[in-house]
Amino acid sequence: MSSATQSTILTFEDARHLIEQHAANLRPHGRELLDLLEANGRALAEPITADRDFPPFRRATRDGYAVRAADLAAVPTTLEVVAEAKAGGALVPPIVSGQAVSIMTGAPVPDGADAIVMVELTSRAGNRVEVQRTINPGDNIVPVGAEGKKGDVMLAPGMRLDYAAIGVAAAVGLSRLVVYSRPRIAVLSTGDEVVDIDVPPGPNQIRNSNSYSLAIQITQAGGEPVLLPIAPDEPNRLHELLREGLEGDLLLIAGGVSMGKYDLVEEVLSELEAEFFFTGAQIQPGKPVVFGAVPLGAGAHESSASHKYFLGLPGNPISTMVCFELFARPLVEALAGMQERKLSFVYAKLKTEIKTKLGLKRFLPANLLGEFEDSEVELVKWQGSGDLGAVARSNCYIVIPPDRERIPAGEFVPVLLR
Repeated sequence: MSSATQSTILTFEDARHLIEQHAANLRPHGRELLDLLEANGRALAEPITADRDFPPFRRATRDGYAVRAADLAAVPTTLEVVAEAKAGGALVPPIVSGQAVSIMTGAPVPDGADAIVMVELTSRAGNRVEVQRTINPGDNIVPVGAEGKKGDVMLAPGMRLDYAAIGVAAAVGLSRLVVYSRPRIAVLSTGDEVVDIDVPPGPNQIRNSNSYSLAIQITQAGGEPVLLPIAPDEPNRLHELLREGLEGDLLLIAGGVSMGKYDLVEEVLSELEAEFFFTGAQIQPGKPVVFGAVPLGAGAHESSASHKYFLGLPGNPISTMVCFELFARPLVEALAGMQERKLSFVYAKLKTEIKTKLGLKRFLPANLLGEFEDSEVELVKWQGSGDLGAVARSNCYIVIPPDRERIPAGEFVPVLLR
């Protein structure tokens, strides 16, 4: 690998696509067999197949009456109620012309019936029911196997196991699942101004919040965070800690990647024969973000891969968190075995006018407000990318294109949820 000889600052879109291209080549390491509830949030490693047809019987989707649609060609008409079918109850005999079965949602539809008429469209007296509307064959019935045939793949490997996927696994009778092992993601915070959270900071120092916010983001993305000691602004110790971080599956570095006199990360990485794919992205916050790889011979453990990736994240807390979501998450999820997910935005009406500068794509802390379909989004007041509380008070980011310096209230703007 060749070291970078000049800075490479990409547009956000180009930087994101480059990350995705490299993530596509990553593979998870190892598998585990976990109890169903413990598998929550992990990536499925083996397909889940249907152990029988779903549903295994024709299922009613409404409370009402199982009927023969042909009996309702002319309405109103009166039918004889010959039985009642409920979910989990005994099967009822087939019906013939002129008959109906009272049926509950989820119950098996009796043979002979080809439709369910909703109870709201009927009136009953004793064992007779009058139906006021016609109905088509198949109405309000889920056919056998409509949701999945026996042997069909219900969930493919790489699926993130959320509450719905866990429900599918339970429905096919699986109490344990094979999932991919969590990748070990090393986190290295840098700078003489940073101290551990249990150390009283000096007047010019700050506590190490970045390692802990990144640890949570890593966990949510399917990884296992490995927090390294804080690296001082001293080349030899930084070199040692970078080598230690490269023992993980991915190294995240918080701070030390800007252009200051004591921002030493890129210099020391170059000594490790790093290749830099980009050294900045045209975004705010997070412009100095760095992405690259180090050959394994420079300090990482043996692996089937020839190199280890690193991401240098700007040290300001909001920059660190935003850059993780934009650039680190795809790499962590790929190492965790998860299927690729493209970055997507939703749109919401802007509550208050925004004025900004041209040139950078901006991801600014905001709150999505309102109720039901009537939603608006508004910037959170913040004091720049060091304002950690601004993100804590927000629930999303407003995405501002680089060619807009004014967005009026009432316009629909892209929003990145978090």
